[in-house]
Amino acid sequence: MFSIFKKDPVKKLNKLYEAKLEQAMHAQRNGDIKSYSMITAEAEKIAVEIQAIENSTKP
Repeated sequence: MFSIFKKDPVKKLNKLYEAKLEQAMHAQRNGDIKSYSMITAEAEKIAVEIQAIENSTKP
């Protein structure tokens, strides 16, 4: 009944994923490869979470 008020967790995670990728890009351009690797790893974890949510919601 109140499903219209529920926020989409995938949408929030996608925004976070895109932000992490942008942070990683800036770190790489600045020559900070260690930070680039760490931020990219965080982005990959978020991508796995997105996939898990999308797979669990499919009938």
